[in-house]
Amino acid sequence: MGRSDRPPSALRGVLLFLLGALVGANATYFLMTRTPAVGVKPQHAPVSPAARDAVGQPAAASPEPALPTPAATGRGDAQFGQASTAAGSALLVPVQGIAAAQLSDTFTDSRSAGRLHDAIDIMAPAGTPVLAVADGHVEKLFDSKLGGLTLYHFNSDGTLAFYYAHLQRYADGMAEHQPIKRGQLIGYVGSTGNASPEGPHLHFAIFKLGPEKLWWKGEAINPYPLLAGTPR
Repeated sequence: MGRSDRPPSALRGVLLFLLGALVGANATYFLMTRTPAVGVKPQHAPVSPAARDAVGQPAAASPEPALPTPAATGRGDAQFGQASTAAGSALLVPVQGIAAAQLSDTFTDSRSAGRLHDAIDIMAPAGTPVLAVADGHVEKLFDSKLGGLTLYHFNSDGTLAFYYAHLQRYADGMAEHQPIKRGQLIGYVGSTGNASPEGPHLHFAIFKLGPEKLWWKGEAINPYPLLAGTPR
């Protein structure tokens, strides 16, 4: 009997089975390499901070720059004083080297003849520089029986008078009606007038000026909150 060109039925069945298994394995491999398994998030390579910034994601916040010190700006303490002020206040502590935390609220303290103090006393050694608390001009230089050597300073818009008393002496060149700048040297702590020589200090007061703008007259304002924050 001659040979047939077609393989026997059993052999064809085996060949078809092997071919189907091979095709199924290839399809399964293809799907597994293209689609992530259910419940598994696709993994990505980590992105550097520089790359995140480049695509618009916020970079880490940089620290606030340090405020310049008098040395860094070329402004010496003797000329510009210590910038110890309450937050939001434009007034400088008027005695060089005294921090706001060192101030005491003596505004309502009693004085002789039933008077209220209406000011604060800033204790410091005799000869300590006294500084202008704000821009403005010298309105009056006056030698008073109680206040001793005094200086009245109006602010720039003429609404407030600043009063510095018991001065040892004025700064060189001080004259009435001359402009002065915040932090400018205007005098020196002393004990003139009725101040005790054992307790030299600056008597500092603020007055709200009326329309007549009289240097000796005005409504007393407590300086302490404007220099040190909250009154006691």
